[in-house]
Amino acid sequence: MADFFNSLEDGWTIYLWLIAGAMIVLAAIYWVRWAAKNDQFDEDIKYVVFDQNDQDKMDPEEFKKAMQVNKDQEALRKVYLAKEAAARNKQS
Repeated sequence: MADFFNSLEDGWTIYLWLIAGAMIVLAAIYWVRWAAKNDQFDEDIKYVVFDQNDQDKMDPEEFKKAMQVNKDQEALRKVYLAKEAAARNKQS
């Protein structure tokens, strides 16, 4: 393999780096697009870690928001699970 690379003319490595860079950029674009389509940029997601036991540690408004976010996330989870089940049923 080393002989193959040594047999190539000077300047070929720039093309290898350009291809590798293009692949990295395309992968980054793909994953950012995937994240946007799958609600991965939700700022309120930080509230999901809280539950009823954290009420005494939070402001009332913040606790209310955390509980609402948890409720919304559970509803969204049910929607995603239903879509996944429908897709599985469609395949079989």
